[in-house]
Amino acid sequence: MCFGAAQSENGGVTPTRIKLDRGRGALGPALELVHTGRAPTRAVLTTELGVTRATAGAVATELQALGLITVDPRPHAASGAQGRPSHRLDIAPDGPVVLAVQVHADGYRVALVGLGGRIVATAPACMTVDADPARIIGDAVTAGAELLHATGRRCLGAGLAVPSAVAEPEGTALNPLHVAWPAGARVHDIFRDCLTEAGIGVPGRCGNDVNLAALAEHRHGAGQGAQHLLCVATGHRGVGGALVLDGRLHTGSAGLALEVGHLIVDPAGRACHCGARGCLDVETDPLALLETAGVTPDPARSPLDQARALLAGDHPEAAAVADAVAQLVDRLGQGLAAMVNVLNPDRIILGGLHQSLLAAAPDRLRSVVADRSLWGRSGSVPILPCSLGHNSLVGAAELAWQPVLDDPATVLAGG
Repeated sequence: MCFGAAQSENGGVTPTRIKLDRGRGALGPALELVHTGRAPTRAVLTTELGVTRATAGAVATELQALGLITVDPRPHAASGAQGRPSHRLDIAPDGPVVLAVQVHADGYRVALVGLGGRIVATAPACMTVDADPARIIGDAVTAGAELLHATGRRCLGAGLAVPSAVAEPEGTALNPLHVAWPAGARVHDIFRDCLTEAGIGVPGRCGNDVNLAALAEHRHGAGQGAQHLLCVATGHRGVGGALVLDGRLHTGSAGLALEVGHLIVDPAGRACHCGARGCLDVETDPLALLETAGVTPDPARSPLDQARALLAGDHPEAAAVADAVAQLVDRLGQGLAAMVNVLNPDRIILGGLHQSLLAAAPDRLRSVVADRSLWGRSGSVPILPCSLGHNSLVGAAELAWQPVLDDPATVLAGG
């Protein structure tokens, strides 16, 4: 069989037409198509798989028997469409889930996520992140076990998103600048051990939070259909980036690619955690906006929430906020233009505070990027906001779902 969407270890897929032989080998590609919304009907599934109607029907029926999708028994015609009506395909609403965990600078969030990126249940917790990663990962996994017990859902896997580059194949947090973990913390092994201790007998996988956000957005959100997708985001602290090339998440030779937070946009700027000055990490994150606007951060509140409150008008010095927004937008635009010149993406998506800055000054940001790009305005790239809530969590779930997407029958038989 030839699956035109080559799989990477990080779960990327190339969204090209699939050509394969009939039979069980089609189950994974078919599930992928329904999972990403690219096959809403059996007729579309037939076309995308490149098989006969009978084979597509048999594949859909088997996926339904596995409890993964539903097949409407009555064919329906698409609105305004011509031709033969077709059976609608959808994700089984009561099907299995995976456990997704995201650790951030101010705590964690846990969710149960079904196919299609659908969040079934979630539980957040704000807390001081201990220097021992096992403590917060263990607490998060325990909260996930409680969600599983409360919902009674079958769990097929687990994924963890962390605010650090994750070196592969070791699964270590190489240099977690915004949490107090030691460099080289073995987060993959810790996650696996915590799952075992909590009685969750499924494999666990982990990755960088922005990489996983980009993966989720590419499959289910603002990045769908992009072949060269650049994602840049700032959450509670710092700035991260990710790249989807030809539909596959690009993580470099050791999982460490796209550390865009340390691209210098002001050589005389703020001192960065990495030892340089003026990095995107410290010039365009929530703390930078608060500081530039003359606001003293409240240590009891999330910097991201405080920054968003400023943009929503929650500050008496509106002029100072406007000046701060302009400065951060210019810095962000400089950084994005440098990435455009190197990577030539066909779409940029922004998350976290960057998404809010785009909403506050869309024309200014797009103008800075276009003016500083080598191709000028004629070569400007679309810049869009991320569209998924909790996209790093959904991306962590994508890691967990990948073995199921690769071979549904085998995974469910052993689960």
